[in-house]
Amino acid sequence: MDLKTGQHLGYKEAVLITNSSNPQLRGEVDDKYQYSCDNKDNRVHGWISSKSNPQIGFWVIMPSDEFRAGGPVKQDLTSHASSTSLAIFFSVHYAGADFGVRLRNGERWNKVFGPVFMYLNSDLDSTSIWEDAKRQAAQETKSWPYDFPLSQDFPHSNQRGEVTGRLFVNDRTITAAISAYVGLAQPGDAGSWQTNSKGYQFWSRSDKRGHFSIKGVREGIYNLYAWVPGVIGDYKHYADIIVRPGSKVGMGNIMYTPPRNGPTLWEIGIPDRTATEFYVPDPDSHLVNRLYVNHTEKYRQYGLWDRYTDLYPNQDLIYTVGVSDYRRDWFFAHVNRHVNTSYVPTTWQIVFNTSDVIRRGRYTLRIALASANMAEIQVRINKFKGVRPHFSTGLIGKDNAIARHGIHGLYRLYSVTISGSQLVEGTNTIYLRQSRPASPFIGTMYDYIRLEAPPQPSSNPNISNACTSINTTCVFNACWISDSLLFNVLLIYIFHSLLHCIQY
Repeated sequence: MDLKTGQHLGYKEAVLITNSSNPQLRGEVDDKYQYSCDNKDNRVHGWISSKSNPQIGFWVIMPSDEFRAGGPVKQDLTSHASSTSLAIFFSVHYAGADFGVRLRNGERWNKVFGPVFMYLNSDLDSTSIWEDAKRQAAQETKSWPYDFPLSQDFPHSNQRGEVTGRLFVNDRTITAAISAYVGLAQPGDAGSWQTNSKGYQFWSRSDKRGHFSIKGVREGIYNLYAWVPGVIGDYKHYADIIVRPGSKVGMGNIMYTPPRNGPTLWEIGIPDRTATEFYVPDPDSHLVNRLYVNHTEKYRQYGLWDRYTDLYPNQDLIYTVGVSDYRRDWFFAHVNRHVNTSYVPTTWQIVFNTSDVIRRGRYTLRIALASANMAEIQVRINKFKGVRPHFSTGLIGKDNAIARHGIHGLYRLYSVTISGSQLVEGTNTIYLRQSRPASPFIGTMYDYIRLEAPPQPSSNPNISNACTSINTTCVFNACWISDSLLFNVLLIYIFHSLLHCIQY
């Protein structure tokens, strides 16, 4: 009733509560997207009835993500604002209309969703009800896969397999991939798991030494994918992984070499596939949800897209490398400015100093996006007016994370080559223009931006010789390896490179 009688805002799901039977809710904004979360964090959610005595809790418990679409960081709804709990297996939210199951030419498709556990509890204290629900969720997760389903389409634990291994990252030095997301999904390109909804997905996190174990895997043919917090790009193992009932597949040591052409000159943000680290403003004082006041998910507040105009009414964001701090000086979303009754494109500037410019060298600008919605980012170097973009993403994205209070949607990575002749000794400016107007919800969220110098020769002649000897047989990315590298890891790296040569 509160939602029906309230003031509807920028879209139908968002309502300013003006006439509620609960005085504490009057003046708050409420909409279902404020209760979204990543699949990996959505183990238990629900509602508590505080009017009954004792109080009653109703909970939806998802003991596994294997049947949910889009992988561990796909966002989705947990509840509608009208005390309705949801058990969502896949939806286009935070992904776009192209996300979903499409069957063609009589294609046969079979997938088991669930089981999902519905749990009711009661107590005199709401905190006790919530703590009990979390304990029950932990127990259900531990019990997965359940042994009671009789369908032949739901394999029990002894009919499933396990995949283990150890992941390293080779980014100028070789280190263990700490807390990496490592998963199995349908075969496809690197990163394709983000939009995969037909098949099952199985994910794990690596430990501080890079070891991972993916358990309870259904029989099938998979690709092994990974991404590492703090590292750009996506990893995909070159070979298909075949899992049979009761099997244990040992991958051994595997190496991810993320995109890099040269040393980092400067960087903005943290490569974690979200815009969490950037500046998220307070909401308009008339559009507050008190649930998110002084909360880590401050970005769930309504209307933050218009706060950009409040902060930058006449001139767009200018970020000076070495002076600005991305935590306070980089707005979390590159959105349009509200001017009169319309929204106009905005152009951000990154100002930086360079010395000893390598005129004939090739610099690389890495732009990782955490979200995009009907947007286009144009890149210009040192000249803005009257020049064509040096690079454009083209029209990208339909995840609508800006309107839906997300801090990320689908991940994208762009690599832009900049000739040294385009840079000058001293002050340079990179212009980032979001060129698509018309709506407050059009825009992007940046994950991470980095400028790399031209490729540098290895400082270790022994490693350079090893790389050169491999390069006589095939071509692969230049390698930088730490002097302290264990010999067996080096052998693994060379072995995998030789395998690539043979396949090539």
